[in-house]
Amino acid sequence: MEKTQIDLAILLPEIPDDRDACVVRLIGLMKTNKGIKDVHLKAGEKDKHSSLCFHYDSDQTTIEQVKKEAEKAGVTISKRYKHFLTETEGVTDLNQAIAVENVLKKTAGIMEVSVSGTGIIRAEFDNEQVGRQAIIRIIEDNGLKVLASFQPLVKTSNSDNECCAHDHVSDNKIDDHDHDHDHAHDHDHTHGEAAAGFQQYSAPALSFCMLLAGIIADHFIHPSFFSGWLRLLWYSLAYIPVGYPVVKRGLIYALKGDVFTEFILMGIATLGAFAIGEYPEGVAVMLFYTIGELFQDAAVNKAKRSIKSLLDVRPKTAAVLRNGNYIQISPDEVAIEETIQVKAGERVPLDGQLLNERSSFNTAALTGESKPSTIEKGETVLAGMINQEKVVEVKVTKLFNDSSLARILTLVQEATTRKAKTELFIRKFSRVYTPIVVFLATAIVLLPALIVQDYIFRDWLYRALVFLVVSCPCALVISIPLGYFGGIGAASRAGILFKGSNFLDLIGKVNYVVMDKTGTLTKGVFQVQNVINFTGDKTDWLKAAAALESKSTHPVAKAIVDYAGNDVNLEISNPEEIAGGGMKGLLNGKEIFAGNSKLMKMAGISIPDDVTALTDTVVMVAIDGVLLGYLVIADEIKGDSKAAVEALHRRNIQTIMLSGDKQTVVNRIANELKIDSAFGDLLPEGKVEKVSALKGDPKNIVAFVGDGLNDAPVLALSDIGIAMGGLGSDAAIETADVIIQTDQPSKIAQAIEIGKETNRIVWQNITMAFIVKAIVLILGAGGLATMWEAVFADVGVAMLAILNAIRIQKKNFSDY
Repeated sequence: MEKTQIDLAILLPEIPDDRDACVVRLIGLMKTNKGIKDVHLKAGEKDKHSSLCFHYDSDQTTIEQVKKEAEKAGVTISKRYKHFLTETEGVTDLNQAIAVENVLKKTAGIMEVSVSGTGIIRAEFDNEQVGRQAIIRIIEDNGLKVLASFQPLVKTSNSDNECCAHDHVSDNKIDDHDHDHDHAHDHDHTHGEAAAGFQQYSAPALSFCMLLAGIIADHFIHPSFFSGWLRLLWYSLAYIPVGYPVVKRGLIYALKGDVFTEFILMGIATLGAFAIGEYPEGVAVMLFYTIGELFQDAAVNKAKRSIKSLLDVRPKTAAVLRNGNYIQISPDEVAIEETIQVKAGERVPLDGQLLNERSSFNTAALTGESKPSTIEKGETVLAGMINQEKVVEVKVTKLFNDSSLARILTLVQEATTRKAKTELFIRKFSRVYTPIVVFLATAIVLLPALIVQDYIFRDWLYRALVFLVVSCPCALVISIPLGYFGGIGAASRAGILFKGSNFLDLIGKVNYVVMDKTGTLTKGVFQVQNVINFTGDKTDWLKAAAALESKSTHPVAKAIVDYAGNDVNLEISNPEEIAGGGMKGLLNGKEIFAGNSKLMKMAGISIPDDVTALTDTVVMVAIDGVLLGYLVIADEIKGDSKAAVEALHRRNIQTIMLSGDKQTVVNRIANELKIDSAFGDLLPEGKVEKVSALKGDPKNIVAFVGDGLNDAPVLALSDIGIAMGGLGSDAAIETADVIIQTDQPSKIAQAIEIGKETNRIVWQNITMAFIVKAIVLILGAGGLATMWEAVFADVGVAMLAILNAIRIQKKNFSDY
């Protein structure tokens, strides 16, 4: 049985992360090929993407045939199944978002779709049945305007840069060329927005002036002509600018089968008020409802703009070296491997490698931290960073729309389409709640006729109309998604990225935080502290160990290679990494081992008791069955690790540390940081077992925090997978539910606090809305509340809920 691995970025370049359905499709398709015995996903490490591992029978197929079939299957799936993420304008309420979502769900070929209350649409579709252009036409036919189509989280292989064509989405014109990802263009819409804004506010302003004039005439001036049909005409004209759009929208939804909406409620209530002669109240209810709608639109748009302006800070031009001179061009015209120049005080336009010796960069736009970061020659510089020292040159490594900043912006926009359970519940609740309210209002009008002696139809109809106005669910259906959207924005400003409001909701309920040691609580920068020689020439076996460790990507291995220097030129054959143990291979035909006591015991090599008793990380080296010596390796605890653990304990969250390092080292660090439980000597499957045991209790909500590089199984198993140091890491973006862009474990508690505060605000809005509405509903049914109280219970509560929801956007979470 043989095996080979192929990078997912080569096979499926368009998928947003490893959990995409296309991975399952590819695995299923490949398992049908002759000779393929098993196919499974292998998580990425360091700068490498995840890959698919193929186990095959070499008697039935060859490695070349496996690769050929895999690439063929990947092309087939990539051509057929596409991802779509776009921002739209015109979603004025959640009912409209639900209606558009339902229409898209019924479209043949659309396999999954979600429309957020903020106008972001995410979909997966079968390209053989429906194309992007057809989807956009459906969206526009339902009253929305497509503003821009975001670049999906497309993975670009280091060896394959062919997917660089774009779909252009702007000004409602779509060039559908069936390419792999989208390119958003910005246009100046200032005049259009000004005209639309004037039109939006002029209608309620006109209605308000006419209503005010009518009330003055009714109660103060009392002109003789202002009565009868003229009074009705005046208030009707006052009603039309605000009432017509609402009633029209309700009728459109009703014709599409969605009869019981808030627009129908408002239409019935206000037209009913006109029917019984309460003209001013009918106009007032619709006027204040429209003002509430404008208020919520402004709140949503402000939240959207704040996130976009926060994250999309890439410069509009780049100075690129061509023909010996630096010229200013658009960053999306710069190719990989070209050199760009960034002056002091300028933002870096594209991801790349620093060509100068060093410079200091402000990373606040990406990490939320204003502390400058010093970057050395050859290290990665990211788009959005501000060069603070001198003129530097950068070799471009990623296209403009493949930059980490572009991926982060797309991730945050996509997050708004992944709804929390509370939001989904309110959506379903409002669909049941509204028809119940209509039937109850009908009962309020008709039932008293059977049991009340002095029944007056007009009085009971008025009570029913009050009941309808009060019961409108708009305070809930807009303030809740707005609250989650604000939470995602607040987290983004702090350098914490949530992949959906569902994770924002869940993180606030976490009661166990399980942390990896290396790279999470410690810096993961190992150094050789001491070398102990037992026998032979220390220099010789140290070079042999460095040659063997150079075949590994583990931080400990890198520390040994760095310590040995550059003059290691020994040839190691058959190198093999033993999970949780170390490395083994052949040196001049002799077996060489470098690793911990577990590896030495497995190789049958005896270890002195004093070495076994050491509390430090020890790498022992043995050649041809003889233990030659060992190296003492040390890692440094991060500066804020202790504060991070204390912050979790203050929230009554249990902390657990898991590590493949020896138990004595793990115990020492756990004692220093006051961690509740710590387990060492764990293989990757051992970490999975520990987390599985915690999840065995349904009361436990478990978050696992790792570096996002080699913890994919545990990240996937936990309720919330949190990747540390995700800035610029494709692997972290692909695997985790929450990405902390810096290397600060203190951000864990901050993320939890943002989740808790968001949840708190959402439930405050739900509680306030239900209590106020319940009180006014009872008063209205009893004839003790008028339309004016009903307007407060509806529009007033909606405004208060929206103000409460946007409060989180202003809150500073840096103290948590």
